[in-house]
Amino acid sequence: MKLVFAGTPEFAAVALAQLLAAGHQISLVLTQPDRPAGRGLKLQASPVKQLALQHGIPVAQPRSLRLDGKYPDEAQAAKDLLQAAQADAMVVAAYGLILPQWVLDLPRHGCFNIHGSLLPRWRGAAPIHRAIEAGDAQTGITIMQMDAGLDTGDMLLAQALPILATDTTGSLHDQLANLGGVLMVQALQLLQQGALQPVPQPTEGITYATKVEKAEAVIDWCQSAETITRRVRAFNPAPGASTVLGGESLKVWAACPGPGQPLADQACGQIVALAQDHIAVAAMDSIVHITELQRAGGKRLSVADFLRGVPLQPGTLLG
Repeated sequence: MKLVFAGTPEFAAVALAQLLAAGHQISLVLTQPDRPAGRGLKLQASPVKQLALQHGIPVAQPRSLRLDGKYPDEAQAAKDLLQAAQADAMVVAAYGLILPQWVLDLPRHGCFNIHGSLLPRWRGAAPIHRAIEAGDAQTGITIMQMDAGLDTGDMLLAQALPILATDTTGSLHDQLANLGGVLMVQALQLLQQGALQPVPQPTEGITYATKVEKAEAVIDWCQSAETITRRVRAFNPAPGASTVLGGESLKVWAACPGPGQPLADQACGQIVALAQDHIAVAAMDSIVHITELQRAGGKRLSVADFLRGVPLQPGTLLG
């Protein structure tokens, strides 16, 4: 099929690669403008743009698609390109811009979205993070016919994926990105066969996955060990759960609930024991075992390696 693709991060690039491998013609790619990245803050193209250029696909990077918005000239230029593309459908994955109605109406078959949750649970910007943080047993991919609402369109295909106790947002992201591409290719095959069957989303079970703010990743040691360790997994690899040791910020990359409870005189965030493979920290009525952490400007280290450079003692307070 002749497609327009709109997406920005690696999650979207995986889907674009699978659409190309399946033989679809991508006549135009929309992606976010280049952003400063890395220590030098040099402008860097998005993963989707990099892949599109490798395949010789025209790329547009409007800052808005609203014809009556802040960048009307960019929106009009994008409209001209989209009209010239004459696409059968538009595939959208983690694009980062809201599509106005004129975009939704332009392709012959409309616009399809690859969403990283089992809708209607976790509509919005950060469905993978929020599913892990909430302790969900499963998540998945929903292929959706887009409408003007926030992830409210009819469901076309969905497939569940279990969330393991060891999963982080990083590991789950990679699985879901691959599954999203597979399901999108299947959905387009069904579309060509006239066999797609839209299903309205249930009106019950709706939740919203708000964008993750950096401040959320600061560990509150007065929460339960289960809550803390879920948040560590949810914020890995970004923004990274953090705590403070002696005025210095530390990233906590891996942790799990430990056995037992803190003593009555042990405060939340107090180190209660040190071992070769973990640092035991008091939480609310529970113990957290930190197993991987990182000093500012340093490398991610196992506890054994970390303790060789930073001698700690039971009783030290974190946070």
